[in-house]
Amino acid sequence: MDANPAPPLLRTLVVDDEPLARMRLRSLLEASREPRVEVIGEAGEAQAALQVLQDRPCDLVLLDIRMPGRDGLQLASVLRTMAHAPMVVFVTAHGHHALRAFELDAVDYLTKPVQRDRLQAALQRAVHRRWPPGSAPAPLDDVPVLVVSDRGRVLRIPVTEVLVLKAELKYVTLRTASHAHLLDESLTELEQRLGSGFIRIHRNALVAAHAVRELQRRSGKEDGEGEGWAVRVAPLDEWLPVSRRQVAAVREALAGDA
Repeated sequence: MDANPAPPLLRTLVVDDEPLARMRLRSLLEASREPRVEVIGEAGEAQAALQVLQDRPCDLVLLDIRMPGRDGLQLASVLRTMAHAPMVVFVTAHGHHALRAFELDAVDYLTKPVQRDRLQAALQRAVHRRWPPGSAPAPLDDVPVLVVSDRGRVLRIPVTEVLVLKAELKYVTLRTASHAHLLDESLTELEQRLGSGFIRIHRNALVAAHAVRELQRRSGKEDGEGEGWAVRVAPLDEWLPVSRRQVAAVREALAGDA
């Protein structure tokens, strides 16, 4: 029996708009042995970082401050609202943001160029905060989620709660049993990411396979293609139009669940 459990693995995301800065940080992180670090991804701006975290929650974000669009301080504020909020170490060429950074409960504040020993000290500090001495590392919640913005808040919606995704103009409307939210992603990207758990019923709509109760021919012109087909989605208890070219695929998917 191994009396000494493996040291915790610090899952880390690198966020910086400069590719060379990201490359150097990744190199330093991957060379770390105590603590061990897994770089789960990189991002060049805030929205891309949030998209990475939809699929891969992490323990720590190494975060630049000056970036195009939403800056690092603003992103850190958003990260604090997450159900499994990652810790933040700021990495910047500017020292005058330090006070604001620690108001956001940052683990550390590193100035560029980052020195190996300072980074190692920051990583150790992060480990001690996440796993105080004597505690065991808690597993991350691996339930896939979609991240949405709702009146200034950032919400993590479990994919198991999503019933309908419908493209409307530049956004996709996500519907659960009780709420609707807007996603700034394309329906095609969502379809690729979510896989077989969702059925495309129309060029502008995906539905959760588990929520489809029946497929039926409906009178009228619900889908703009004359008399057509529709699926009933529970628990919404609504009929949604199915395009003629998707009927066979929907029928096959339903038969597979039978």
